[in-house]
Amino acid sequence: MAARLLFLLGVLCSTFTLSVCCPDHQKQTLLQFKSAFLNLTSAYSSPSSYFPMSGLESWNSTSDCCSWDRVVCDTKPRSRAVVGLTLNSLLLSDNPAMVSSTVLTPLFHINTLLLLDISSNHIYGQIPGDNLAKLTKLVHLDLMQNNFSGNLPSQIFRLKYLQYLDLSNNLLSGVLSPEVGYLQNLRTLNLDNNFLAGNIPDKISNLTKLQELSLSSNDFSGNIPISIMNLHDLEVLDLRDNRLSLQIPTDIGSLSNLSTLALSKNRFTGSIPQSIQNLSKLETLRLENNLLSGEIPSWLFDLKALKILFLGGNSLTWNNNSSIEPKCMLSQLSLQSCGLAGEIPAWISTQKSLDYLDLSKNKLEGKFPLWLAEMDLGSIIFSDNKFTGSIPPRLFQSLSLSVLDLSRNNLTGSLPENIGEAKAIMILMLSGNNFSGPVPSSISNIYRLLLLDLSNNRLSGNTFPMFDSDAFLAYVDFSSNEFTGEIPVTFSQETRILALGKNKFSGRLPRNITNLIKLEHLDLHDNRITGEFPDFITNISHLQILNMRNTSLRGPLPKRISKLVNLQILDLSSNNLSGSIPAEFGNLLGMIDTPTTFSAITDVFTFSIQYVDILVNWKRSVQGLSSNPSIDVYSLLDLSKNQLSGEIPASLGTLKGLKTLNISHNKLSGRIPFSFGSLKSLESLDLSHNSLTGPIPRSFENLRQLTTLDVSNNHLAGQIPRGGQMDTMNDLDSFANNSGLCGVQIMLPCPDVISPPMAKESETKESHYMWQGGWTGFLFGFLSSILIIIFTTQFHGRTSSPAKGSSLGRRLTPHRVNVR
Repeated sequence: MAARLLFLLGVLCSTFTLSVCCPDHQKQTLLQFKSAFLNLTSAYSSPSSYFPMSGLESWNSTSDCCSWDRVVCDTKPRSRAVVGLTLNSLLLSDNPAMVSSTVLTPLFHINTLLLLDISSNHIYGQIPGDNLAKLTKLVHLDLMQNNFSGNLPSQIFRLKYLQYLDLSNNLLSGVLSPEVGYLQNLRTLNLDNNFLAGNIPDKISNLTKLQELSLSSNDFSGNIPISIMNLHDLEVLDLRDNRLSLQIPTDIGSLSNLSTLALSKNRFTGSIPQSIQNLSKLETLRLENNLLSGEIPSWLFDLKALKILFLGGNSLTWNNNSSIEPKCMLSQLSLQSCGLAGEIPAWISTQKSLDYLDLSKNKLEGKFPLWLAEMDLGSIIFSDNKFTGSIPPRLFQSLSLSVLDLSRNNLTGSLPENIGEAKAIMILMLSGNNFSGPVPSSISNIYRLLLLDLSNNRLSGNTFPMFDSDAFLAYVDFSSNEFTGEIPVTFSQETRILALGKNKFSGRLPRNITNLIKLEHLDLHDNRITGEFPDFITNISHLQILNMRNTSLRGPLPKRISKLVNLQILDLSSNNLSGSIPAEFGNLLGMIDTPTTFSAITDVFTFSIQYVDILVNWKRSVQGLSSNPSIDVYSLLDLSKNQLSGEIPASLGTLKGLKTLNISHNKLSGRIPFSFGSLKSLESLDLSHNSLTGPIPRSFENLRQLTTLDVSNNHLAGQIPRGGQMDTMNDLDSFANNSGLCGVQIMLPCPDVISPPMAKESETKESHYMWQGGWTGFLFGFLSSILIIIFTTQFHGRTSSPAKGSSLGRRLTPHRVNVR
């Protein structure tokens, strides 16, 4: 019966103009869009990955389009025209940008639209300005989080009824058009998260009715134009994450209706303008991560409406005024790196609504106060201070605590046995202290735990908590402690990162480690793992980092390692491995074409992180291989300090993504492969302390990224190649103990009769190269990213209702992390 009614309704709607039906031509237009969209996306992924919850299931020819999901019709009698389309996030999976902007063409024929939301759909190409101009009644336009590129089309500024415009998180590169002045009736303009370049135009002041202005996460430079002070109705000014500089305008306080002032992550200098104290409606003030200096003014705490205050990451100082009596009631407070010293300011105890507190990177000392543990905060970030004593058990009785970071202090004692009572904890970071004793078994009761970092303490014991296989725990770091016994593997199947290095584990690696099917980073360095290299480890197909340095492994290198097609970093140095280097190593795809994005943690936490710092011990001095090393651009192969013999396989020359290759301190012989000249990304090469012969290949002239080379202590002969980076290799020690070498690099002229062969030359270089996984770099990067998840999704979060995003001030309100 229901099916028959739907059919009859469809017939009636196609025959008559009734108050219950949308116009037939609009219905057909929407069906054309659905067909075009699904045809484009189905070519790149299975429909099951995005369609079941896309909301287009109800779009069919037998029903009224006003009843369809994501479609809003006019409520006026006998009209029923389509006035709103919320087509955000049609692709549920994180697909690459495969949807051309041409797919939108049918939608531009619905000229009755007031609202169009096509955000978060991986649409690429230029914004179709001419077509958008046809939607003359448009009030709300949301194009955020796509891959639109090119200039911002001037036609957008002719939509005279537009009240909301969001172009955030795209690839736009144009500057604001002078035609921005046409938007006289605009109430909200949001261009955040693009890559717009240049200064903020002075004509922004023409938007006299503007209430919300967000240009965040672009590439604007210069100062804040004084003309912005003419926007008297402005309630939200968000210029975060640009390259703005000079001083914050002294009369910024003339914007008397401001409820949100967000200027963080720029290059502003000078002090906090005194005129800000005139902003009686100010609820959110974010000035963190600039170059501001001077004292933090006490009058900030006289702003009665203030709820969110972020001042960290500047050169501001705190006068430790104990007499301060705040007139505001804060929910979020960040005074990171603000020169706080002594005990935690007592006035914080008066902030009964406080949910987020960041006092990291200061000089605070004393014990963790009991009054703070009793406040039941959602996030406590006290890393890099001088706190002493133990953690009060009362802290873990909180049902609100979701983030706790006490890393790098001087805390002592054992971990509280009731740690598992804090069921809401998602991030627990206690590294770099002096905790001792075992890990409490109750910690496995924290089902929502995502990240657990207990590294760099004095924890011990040979038994470990048994985490449920279906728990959320993805990051586990127990490294640099005093644990004994077998390698623990009783972790969640969601584990992506497992760091157990630098302990006292012994025995063979348990085979059931392969149950961790999503494992991408395995670090077991500096333990005593006996036996041959475990062949079964090649069954962990997602593995991208494997560090088993100095673990007493022996025997040959298995050819099956080449099955780890995602492997980018392999460190098997300082073991007793023997035999030859398998030619199959040249098939390690992750070292051939290193990916530009890395999703180990982004799949879990939906953010980008600096995943691991790669440091090199180059002749006893630690240095980075690049200015900002991170796993998304790094690939490393280190087989040094073993007993490997035979010739170096020429197939290693196919690993074009390698940044570091170290096969020094072995028993390798023969020539350096001429193919090494194809390692175009190589920054460091160490072939020292082997028995290599012949010349250094002329092909080394092609290694344009090479900064460190060591071929010492071999039997090389002939002229050292000239040209490119080879002309900078003038460290005599790097060529030492090769009696047949000559060249300008070692100030030894070559006889004229020497003419090195051009065809099959092999080069050898030896250096004492070692990489270390620097977890400290990750923790800083990870923590800042967590803060973005918990407290800045309010800048970017969207819903699918027509009224969404109407107030950035509301998007800046605090909320807790919640996993369902």
